[in-house]
Amino acid sequence: MRDWIETQLGRLIGVALAGFIHLMTAPRIIWRGKPPGRRSRVYFANHTSNADTVLIWAALPPKLRARTRPVAAADYWLKNNLRKFFGTRVFHTVLIQRDPDQRGEQDPVGEMGTALDEGASLIIFPEGRRNDTEAPLLQFTTGLYHIATARPDVDLVPVWIDNLNGVMPRGEVIPVPLICQIFFGQSMRLAAGEDRDTFLQRASDAMLDLRPAEVDP
Repeated sequence: MRDWIETQLGRLIGVALAGFIHLMTAPRIIWRGKPPGRRSRVYFANHTSNADTVLIWAALPPKLRARTRPVAAADYWLKNNLRKFFGTRVFHTVLIQRDPDQRGEQDPVGEMGTALDEGASLIIFPEGRRNDTEAPLLQFTTGLYHIATARPDVDLVPVWIDNLNGVMPRGEVIPVPLICQIFFGQSMRLAAGEDRDTFLQRASDAMLDLRPAEVDP
């Protein structure tokens, strides 16, 4: 009974949270690639704010949102009971141990592959951490390449989030009402014979190509 109650509560909170995010950010959602369908996808995005995951998740149509799972650090989402509830009951996060010494027998790529095989889509941040530098992107970690190798038939969709760092600045817990934009690009896959570095550079370029042009004052 408790499990059922927590599951239903998680769904209700998810609906309310998505509505709140749309109210606070009034996101302009631009699909430059094919809009999402029932096929599993991996959305890979830039990472500048604590709210990145929630915004991408909330930007998806409700039926697809329900089966889209962020991939995130277990040590963050399991830090206390409240985070654990949101991570497991609201976002259904694929929890990954960042510390190899604590990972044990966990296979992060295998767990992501299993989620995709079960019909879920994933949200990942290939930079591996929040970018608080002046550079538009940090160097990608190898996770996206390993997913592309393990599930070569899954579409990988680049995403660019613009202005969200102004909505949720680092160290803040209350968002500032501002309009932001989310660009979803053309899907891509690992090409035959493509090596890791070439693929990751192509994925990085695909994200950078989504950035809106700067307008001179």
